[in-house]
Amino acid sequence: MNPPIATSLRTRIKFCGITRLEDAQAAVALGVEALGFVLVPQSARFIRAVEAAAIRRALPPFVSVVALLRDADDGFVREAIATLRPDLLQFHGDESPEQCERYAMPYMKAVAMAQPQDLAAWSRRYAQASALLLDGHDPAGMGGSGKTFDWSRAGGAAKPLVLAGGLHAGNVADGIRQLRPYAVDVSSGIEARPGIKDATKMRAFVAAVRAVDAQIASQGSAS
Repeated sequence: MNPPIATSLRTRIKFCGITRLEDAQAAVALGVEALGFVLVPQSARFIRAVEAAAIRRALPPFVSVVALLRDADDGFVREAIATLRPDLLQFHGDESPEQCERYAMPYMKAVAMAQPQDLAAWSRRYAQASALLLDGHDPAGMGGSGKTFDWSRAGGAAKPLVLAGGLHAGNVADGIRQLRPYAVDVSSGIEARPGIKDATKMRAFVAAVRAVDAQIASQGSAS
């Protein structure tokens, strides 16, 4: 499958579901570009905005902080923004474009890919989104379930794509080769249990991404 838009050969990495400072620091040491904090009380990876903010204050510069929200009321979102001061909002529910845009912040919209989706239509509807995040959950689910989706469904988007859903060190290279996403997003695939990351799995995931990036770059230069 051809990539939906032109991308660089360096795949960005987001570790989501961060709940502990030591996991955030380990991610930074591995060169991970973004950390996701799940501000959804129903999630097994829920963290309060004030706790996420404490982790953020301990991070070095140039690490993006992403606040994951799902059908939250306006007051909750505004308080989370004021407390955490995220770089990016990730809307994971049924939020309309107007709801996503009212905070005048960069955001990406998650698309539940358990069923086929018209990504061209999603790109038009969420025209102001920085990216579409493709996850393996169904519309009623939360994500972070460890389920992949049929990657052949991912064509047609006119937005940068963030590939998520069931990724781990053993399959992320295949996803990158097939979709050439702007970024990959992993949660359950690097965990010992929900919200608690596994250092060995984190290292293996990053190594797999960097290895396939190098392979793709080498193939491009050879041609």
